[in-house]
Amino acid sequence: MITWRALLLAYRSIDLRGDFRHTLSDAEVAAGVESFARFPALSTALSGGEVGVTVEVAHLDRPLVTLTPMGDDMRWPSPEDTRPDLRRLAPPGAFDSLFVLWPQRDLATGLEVRTGGWGLAIRATDWSNGATYATVANTTEAVWQRPVVGEVWLHEWLHGVCDHFARRGFEMPPGDADGGGRAGYQQTPTGGWTDYYRDLMTGRVRLEDRLVGIPPEAWRSGSILA
Repeated sequence: MITWRALLLAYRSIDLRGDFRHTLSDAEVAAGVESFARFPALSTALSGGEVGVTVEVAHLDRPLVTLTPMGDDMRWPSPEDTRPDLRRLAPPGAFDSLFVLWPQRDLATGLEVRTGGWGLAIRATDWSNGATYATVANTTEAVWQRPVVGEVWLHEWLHGVCDHFARRGFEMPPGDADGGGRAGYQQTPTGGWTDYYRDLMTGRVRLEDRLVGIPPEAWRSGSILA
């Protein structure tokens, strides 16, 4: 089993200079962190025991004060916006993957920052200090619980992981983590997309006359840091 090192930056508050200001409650932060804490076991199970994700959580008092535009009046907390904390907590070579939990919406009033989705992810680049980078917004307790706790973190993580192994010569299905539907899989009320992720993470997604994804030999070639 390889070890994949991950860090979650948990932002309690956001202050966009009068544009949007919000602070999460203790319960809201805890719900997101508890969901994240389920992601390592899920990754190990779905990879057939090939990867073990070790996680650290940094609870940040500094509010997010900027967001990066992404078109259509949407914004997200890119590595540029989390740079002070990346510099301090996640310098190059420290982690394989970085995650951000951020206060995107006020659940009481419905006010929110328009963004591109519940979760967003990019591959590992110098911009993110050499680690994969993914963000997940706050949401209700009910949404965190369905359909599989921790699946949103796994999904965003897989975008960067698939890119990592594709660059090592392993073929991925079109859309990588988003490719379940086009590969013939279905989301289920109890399992979400885990049937697809299991085949993706064991190199068993059928594409024409071959099987693609992340086979055991890919995992054994090592993480980003390895």
